Amino acid sequence: MTTKQKELYDVIESLPEELSTKVIDYIEYLKFSYMTKAPEDLIIKDDKDLLKKLKKGMEDTANGKVCSVEEAYEEVKEILAD
Repeated sequence: MTTKQKELYDVIESLPEELSTKVIDYIEYLKFSYMTKAPEDLIIKDDKDLLKKLKKGMEDTANGKVCSVEEAYEEVKEILAD
């Protein structure tokens, strides 16, 4: 086990049980982002970045820059097919 893995293990070990699901979800998100080489604009860097992206999404919605769920699924299918 590397030093960083030991450090990660110790931090996780000290977390309250209620946070376990959130930590696992976030780790899965990180793994997915890394493995799929997600575009930089899709990666949430920190709380400030998340807030900025949420505000942008709300502005886009208010300005009618939206697509249907079906269109979103089609776009995802096209991206994954590449």
